[in-house]
Amino acid sequence: MAFIIKPLVTEKMTKITDKSSVERTFRALNEKAAERLGAKAENFTYVVKRKGKPDETKEKTIYTYTKPACPKYGFIVRPEANKLEIKKEIEALYNVTVTSVNTARYAGKRSSRYTKAGLIKGQKKAFKKAIVTLKEGDVIDFYSNIQ
Repeated sequence: MAFIIKPLVTEKMTKITDKSSVERTFRALNEKAAERLGAKAENFTYVVKRKGKPDETKEKTIYTYTKPACPKYGFIVRPEANKLEIKKEIEALYNVTVTSVNTARYAGKRSSRYTKAGLIKGQKKAFKKAIVTLKEGDVIDFYSNIQ
């Protein structure tokens, strides 16, 4: 059963993909978190200056780790699709490894327009958006089959 309706290739989604496709360096909060994340320890010294007291040098340890680049892609899917079904279908269609799937439901918007016959009111369909995070190094090319 096809759960994916279409890929989301918009300016906003492209910004999310570009932002997540870059390795970043972060600071771990404490030693326990640093150990869990495999962070590197860096020692540095600094001078504390206080009014009326002699300057004091202190040493501090900062733990930093690098978060790998994991590209994200957006898809419009059927509202009844769950995360596992979305994951299976994307892995089958694009031959990539999906690490996580985040979903968001959107309600149908009310719309109205003025015509010769008068005011016509209606409602657009509700839909579900899935943002898929891929394994480091995997890429989906939406434009590969265009000739």
